[in-house]
Amino acid sequence: MNEAQSFIPGGQPPGSDAVSRGQEAVARAAGAFAAWSAMRVSERAEVFEAMAQALDAGRDRLARLAAREVGAATPWVEFNVEMAMGVLRQCAGLGPLLSDRHAVNAVTGVRSTIRREAAGVALGIAPWNAPILLAVRAVAAPLFCGNTVVMKASEHCPDTHAELIALLNVPGLPAGALNVVTNRPDDSQQVVAALIGHPAVRRVNFTGSTRVGRQVALDCARHLKKCLLELSGKAPLIVLEDADLDAAAHAAAFGAFFNQGQICMSTERVIVLDRVADAFVARLVEATRAIRAEDPLAGRGQIGRLVTREAAHRVQALIQDAVERGARLLIGGEAEDIVIQPAVIDGIDPTMRLYHEESFGPIAPIFRVADEEEALSVANDSDYGLSAAVFTADAARAPAGVATGMRHRPDQRPHRA
Repeated sequence: MNEAQSFIPGGQPPGSDAVSRGQEAVARAAGAFAAWSAMRVSERAEVFEAMAQALDAGRDRLARLAAREVGAATPWVEFNVEMAMGVLRQCAGLGPLLSDRHAVNAVTGVRSTIRREAAGVALGIAPWNAPILLAVRAVAAPLFCGNTVVMKASEHCPDTHAELIALLNVPGLPAGALNVVTNRPDDSQQVVAALIGHPAVRRVNFTGSTRVGRQVALDCARHLKKCLLELSGKAPLIVLEDADLDAAAHAAAFGAFFNQGQICMSTERVIVLDRVADAFVARLVEATRAIRAEDPLAGRGQIGRLVTREAAHRVQALIQDAVERGARLLIGGEAEDIVIQPAVIDGIDPTMRLYHEESFGPIAPIFRVADEEEALSVANDSDYGLSAAVFTADAARAPAGVATGMRHRPDQRPHRA
C-alpha cells in the first residue's frame, strides 16, 4: 500500500477504521510539514512540474477509473486532466506572491515586514463530479504554499482519487506531504468531522453541495478553523435580442450538457427574450440533437451517464414535474437505466421544481421573458449565486445587476478552452 493512501484501493474501510486511517494520514502530513515547508519555492515549483508531467502520463488510467466509477465520458476526463495540469503550473508560479512585503507606518516611520508562512496541515474535501480537476484544485495551492495536505476522497470515486494522489506523489515531494483518505458513503459525516476536529488540521476547503457545505462550515466553526467553500449553483444564461443566436445556442448546449450537467457552474436556466425566443430555441434543439449520452463503458457518446440511479431518478422527476405543470419537452429526456438523453424544456415558470432546484443533470430549461428587466429579475430569483452568462452584441448592455460571483459575456462556464 502506498503510504500516501489511507485505504486499500478497491475497497473502503468501515467507519471506525476509516476514522483511524484518517488520523494516521493527518499524523503523516504533520510529520512531513517541517521538511516540505522549509523547501525553497523554486524547489516546490520543480516538484509541481513533475506532478503535471505525471498527471499527463497517467491520464489513460484515470479515464478508465472515472468511467467505471462515475460514468465520466472521455472528453470530460481529458478536459479535467488538461485543466488540472494548468492548475499545477499556475500554482507553481505563485512564488512571487509568497515573498516578504514591507510596510512603513506613515506616522511613526516604523518599518514592518509582512511574511506569509504555511499554516500546517490542510484538509481538502474533493467532489466526484470533476474528479481530477477539483481534486487537484483542493490540494495544489495549499501544498505549494508550504502546507501538507490530506485529501478526503469522494465516496463515489475512491479509486480515481487514490490513483490521482499516487500519481502526484512524485520524487522530491517528502513522504507524507500529500495523502488521501477514503470511506464508505454512510461514514462520510463521521470521517469528515473527525478530520476537521484533529488538532493538527489548520485549514479546510470543500467543494460540493450546499447541504453538506453547511455542515462542514458548522464543524469548522465548532473548532474555530478557517474554511473555504464552493457550493451549489443555478447558473443563468441570458440571451438578449441582439445576441448571436448560433453562438448562444451552442454555448447553452455546452454549458447545460457537458458532463451530463453535473457541474456546479452548469447552465441551469436559459433566459431568453420573447422576440428572439423561437429562433433561439430552434437552434438549441438542433444543437442538442447532435449530442448523444452513453455509458462510457458501453459506447463513446459525447456525454456519459449520471453518477447514481438516485440522481437519474431525481432528474426524471424534475422533467416529469415540469411537463405535468405545463412545460413542453422539445427533445430528449429518454432514460435507459442511469443514462439520460439531453433534454430541452420550454416554458418554465415558478410553479415548477426546475425553476428553483439545481437539477445537476442534462437539462436545458427555457425561461421566456418580455424584456431585459424581467431577464434580470428571473436571473436573480434564486438562492444560488455562483456564475452567470450574458449573450449580447453590446458590452454596455450586459446587465451589471446579475447577483453572481462570476459573470461572462459572451461565454459560459465551464469554458470550452
